[in-house]
Amino acid sequence: MSNDILKDNIIGARNFRSFFIMVVLFLAGLGFFLAGLSSYLKINLLVLSDTSEIIFIPQGIAMLFYGTGALGIAVYICLTIIWNVGSGYNEFSKLENIVRIIRIGFPGKNRTIFLSYEFKNIKNIKFLIKQGLNPRCNILLVLKDKREIPLFPAQFLLNPTEIEKKAIELSNFLEIPLESLII
Repeated sequence: MSNDILKDNIIGARNFRSFFIMVVLFLAGLGFFLAGLSSYLKINLLVLSDTSEIIFIPQGIAMLFYGTGALGIAVYICLTIIWNVGSGYNEFSKLENIVRIIRIGFPGKNRTIFLSYEFKNIKNIKFLIKQGLNPRCNILLVLKDKREIPLFPAQFLLNPTEIEKKAIELSNFLEIPLESLII
Protein backbone atom coordinates (compact mmCIF):
# COMPACT_ATOMS: atom_id res chain seq x y z
CA MET A 1 0.00 0.00 0.00
CA SER A 2 1.00 3.63 -0.28
CA ASN A 3 2.12 5.89 2.55
CA ASP A 4 -1.39 7.39 2.64
CA ILE A 5 -3.23 4.18 3.57
CA LEU A 6 -2.52 1.84 6.48
CA LYS A 7 -4.43 -1.45 6.53
CA ASP A 8 -4.32 -4.15 9.25
CA ASN A 9 -5.95 -7.50 8.53
CA ILE A 10 -7.67 -9.24 11.46
CA ILE A 11 -7.65 -13.05 11.59
CA GLY A 12 -10.82 -13.67 13.60
CA ALA A 13 -11.92 -17.14 14.70
CA ARG A 14 -9.68 -19.02 12.26
CA ASN A 15 -6.64 -19.18 14.49
CA PHE A 16 -4.66 -21.97 16.14
CA ARG A 17 -6.11 -21.28 19.57
CA SER A 18 -9.72 -21.75 18.38
CA PHE A 19 -8.85 -24.98 16.56
CA PHE A 20 -7.01 -26.33 19.61
CA ILE A 21 -9.83 -25.49 22.05
CA MET A 22 -12.43 -26.98 19.69
CA VAL A 23 -10.52 -30.29 19.36
CA VAL A 24 -9.87 -30.57 23.13
CA LEU A 25 -13.51 -29.83 23.99
CA PHE A 26 -14.78 -32.25 21.37
CA LEU A 27 -12.56 -35.13 22.54
CA ALA A 28 -13.19 -34.50 26.24
CA GLY A 29 -16.92 -34.02 25.67
CA LEU A 30 -17.15 -37.19 23.59
CA GLY A 31 -15.33 -39.12 26.33
CA PHE A 32 -17.64 -37.83 29.05
CA PHE A 33 -20.74 -38.38 26.90
CA LEU A 34 -19.77 -41.98 26.08
CA ALA A 35 -18.85 -42.67 29.72
CA GLY A 36 -22.28 -41.43 30.87
CA LEU A 37 -24.02 -43.39 28.13
CA SER A 38 -22.00 -46.50 29.05
CA SER A 39 -23.15 -46.25 32.65
CA TYR A 40 -26.79 -46.00 31.51
CA LEU A 41 -26.66 -48.83 28.97
CA LYS A 42 -24.30 -50.99 31.10
CA ILE A 43 -22.20 -51.55 27.93
CA ASN A 44 -18.62 -50.34 27.61
CA LEU A 45 -18.47 -47.77 24.78
CA LEU A 46 -14.94 -46.51 25.54
CA VAL A 47 -11.72 -48.20 24.42
CA LEU A 48 -9.38 -46.88 27.11
CA SER A 49 -11.36 -47.78 30.21
CA ASP A 50 -14.43 -49.68 31.37
CA THR A 51 -17.08 -47.16 32.42
CA SER A 52 -20.06 -49.52 32.30
CA GLU A 53 -19.76 -50.15 36.07
CA ILE A 54 -20.32 -46.48 36.98
CA ILE A 55 -23.63 -45.90 38.72
CA PHE A 56 -25.88 -43.86 36.40
CA ILE A 57 -27.39 -41.67 39.11
CA PRO A 58 -25.63 -39.38 40.05
CA GLN A 59 -22.18 -39.99 38.39
CA GLY A 60 -23.33 -41.21 34.98
CA ILE A 61 -25.96 -38.53 34.51
CA ALA A 62 -23.45 -35.84 35.51
CA MET A 63 -20.93 -37.18 32.97
CA LEU A 64 -23.64 -37.26 30.30
CA PHE A 65 -24.60 -33.67 31.13
CA TYR A 66 -21.01 -32.35 31.04
CA GLY A 67 -20.24 -34.31 27.89
CA THR A 68 -23.29 -32.87 26.13
CA GLY A 69 -22.30 -29.36 27.23
CA ALA A 70 -18.72 -29.74 26.01
CA LEU A 71 -19.88 -31.16 22.66
CA GLY A 72 -22.30 -28.23 22.28
CA ILE A 73 -19.56 -25.68 22.93
CA ALA A 74 -17.23 -27.52 20.50
CA VAL A 75 -19.92 -27.33 17.78
CA TYR A 76 -20.39 -23.61 18.51
CA ILE A 77 -16.64 -22.95 18.19
CA CYS A 78 -16.56 -25.04 14.99
CA LEU A 79 -19.33 -22.88 13.50
CA THR A 80 -17.51 -19.65 14.44
CA ILE A 81 -14.42 -21.03 12.66
CA ILE A 82 -16.44 -21.99 9.57
CA TRP A 83 -18.16 -18.58 9.46
CA ASN A 84 -14.84 -16.85 10.34
CA VAL A 85 -16.49 -14.64 12.95
CA GLY A 86 -14.41 -11.63 13.99
CA SER A 87 -12.29 -11.42 10.85
CA GLY A 88 -11.96 -8.22 8.90
CA TYR A 89 -9.63 -5.26 8.71
CA ASN A 90 -8.81 -1.78 9.99
CA GLU A 91 -8.11 0.81 7.33
CA PHE A 92 -6.66 4.26 8.02
CA SER A 93 -6.78 6.53 4.97
CA LYS A 94 -5.05 9.92 4.89
CA LEU A 95 -6.50 10.51 1.42
CA GLU A 96 -10.08 10.50 2.73
CA ASN A 97 -9.29 11.32 6.40
CA ILE A 98 -11.33 8.30 7.44
CA VAL A 99 -10.83 5.27 9.69
CA ARG A 100 -12.77 2.18 8.61
CA ILE A 101 -13.23 -0.79 10.91
CA ILE A 102 -14.78 -3.82 9.17
CA ARG A 103 -15.67 -7.09 10.94
CA ILE A 104 -17.62 -10.20 9.97
CA GLY A 105 -20.19 -11.37 12.51
CA PHE A 106 -22.59 -14.28 12.70
CA PRO A 107 -24.74 -15.06 9.62
CA GLY A 108 -27.86 -13.01 9.32
CA LYS A 109 -29.17 -9.71 8.09
CA ASN A 110 -26.42 -7.60 9.69
CA ARG A 111 -23.47 -9.96 9.25
CA THR A 112 -20.91 -7.33 8.25
CA ILE A 113 -20.10 -4.70 10.86
CA PHE A 114 -18.88 -1.47 9.28
CA LEU A 115 -17.66 1.43 11.42
CA SER A 116 -16.33 4.64 9.90
CA TYR A 117 -14.90 7.67 11.69
CA GLU A 118 -13.37 10.89 10.39
CA PHE A 119 -9.91 11.85 11.64
CA LYS A 120 -11.32 15.08 13.14
CA ASN A 121 -13.48 12.98 15.55
CA ILE A 122 -10.49 11.04 16.92
CA LYS A 123 -9.08 12.26 20.22
CA ASN A 124 -6.15 9.84 20.66
CA ILE A 125 -4.89 6.26 20.59
CA LYS A 126 -4.87 4.40 23.89
CA PHE A 127 -2.38 1.60 24.59
CA LEU A 128 -3.97 -0.48 27.36
CA ILE A 129 -2.27 -3.13 29.50
CA LYS A 130 -4.31 -5.00 32.11
CA GLN A 131 -2.28 -7.00 34.60
CA GLY A 132 -3.41 -9.67 37.03
CA LEU A 133 -4.92 -13.12 36.65
CA ASN A 134 -6.13 -12.45 33.10
CA PRO A 135 -3.52 -10.11 31.57
CA ARG A 136 -4.48 -8.39 28.32
CA CYS A 137 -3.03 -5.81 25.97
CA ASN A 138 -4.96 -3.83 23.39
CA ILE A 139 -5.02 -0.68 21.31
CA LEU A 140 -8.12 1.50 21.54
CA LEU A 141 -9.26 4.29 19.25
CA VAL A 142 -10.58 7.06 21.55
CA LEU A 143 -13.13 9.42 20.01
CA LYS A 144 -13.88 12.96 21.14
CA ASP A 145 -17.27 11.81 22.49
CA LYS A 146 -15.31 9.49 24.87
CA ARG A 147 -16.14 6.23 23.05
CA GLU A 148 -13.31 3.69 23.04
CA ILE A 149 -13.24 1.28 20.08
CA PRO A 150 -10.86 -1.71 20.31
CA LEU A 151 -8.85 -2.05 17.12
CA PHE A 152 -7.68 -5.63 17.62
CA PRO A 153 -9.22 -8.69 19.28
CA ALA A 154 -7.81 -9.38 22.75
CA GLN A 155 -5.90 -12.48 21.60
CA PHE A 156 -4.59 -10.94 18.33
CA LEU A 157 -1.41 -9.38 19.70
CA LEU A 158 -0.18 -10.93 22.92
CA ASN A 159 3.30 -9.44 23.16
CA PRO A 160 3.17 -6.01 24.93
CA THR A 161 6.27 -4.78 23.06
CA GLU A 162 4.68 -5.68 19.72
CA ILE A 163 1.43 -3.94 20.69
CA GLU A 164 3.30 -0.85 21.86
CA LYS A 165 5.16 -0.62 18.52
CA LYS A 166 1.85 -0.94 16.67
CA ALA A 167 0.26 1.77 18.86
CA ILE A 168 3.20 4.12 18.20
CA GLU A 169 2.96 3.41 14.47
CA LEU A 170 -0.77 4.23 14.46
CA SER A 171 -0.26 7.36 16.55
CA ASN A 172 2.44 8.64 14.21
CA PHE A 173 0.40 7.76 11.10
CA LEU A 174 -2.73 9.53 12.37
CA GLU A 175 -0.65 12.35 13.93
CA ILE A 176 -2.55 12.16 17.21
CA PRO A 177 -1.38 11.66 20.83
CA LEU A 178 -0.74 8.23 22.30
CA GLU A 179 -1.97 7.49 25.81
CA SER A 180 -0.46 4.55 27.68
CA LEU A 181 -2.50 3.03 30.50
CA ILE A 182 -1.42 0.20 32.80
CA ILE A 183 -4.12 -1.25 35.04
